[in-house]
Amino acid sequence: MIKIYNYLCAEARKIREQVFVEEQGFENEFDELDAQVPHAVLFMEGQAVATGRLLPGEQQGEFVIGRVAVLQEYRGRHLGEQIMLALEEEARRAGGKKISLSAQCRASGFYQTLGYAERGAVYLDEFCPHILMEKVL
Repeated sequence: MIKIYNYLCAEARKIREQVFVEEQGFENEFDELDAQVPHAVLFMEGQAVATGRLLPGEQQGEFVIGRVAVLQEYRGRHLGEQIMLALEEEARRAGGKKISLSAQCRASGFYQTLGYAERGAVYLDEFCPHILMEKVL
């Protein structure tokens, strides 16, 4: 089951802390946008196991997906895909025509399977190589 919250709920915060801070070593994981944008949280047997957030883009009809994370023991079950599809649906409901995201390069293949295409050059976010990816809805 996926629930959409209009803020960073405790369950999403916990997943992001485990995946991005503890597991991957990011230091700047949370920001002021967390309190004001939708977050999808996937629950399995009552436990929150995956999350992602949806931000407005720079142009009308554009959105940005970010902070997609699945707890390590739940990976390989297509849960990230379910989070992505839920966030894309939220964007469509809000009039979205295009979605972009900043993908860790090691995960770009996952996003490509969902129809996202790489744009531009690789760049570092903190210490990790990322690439901009886009999809027309």
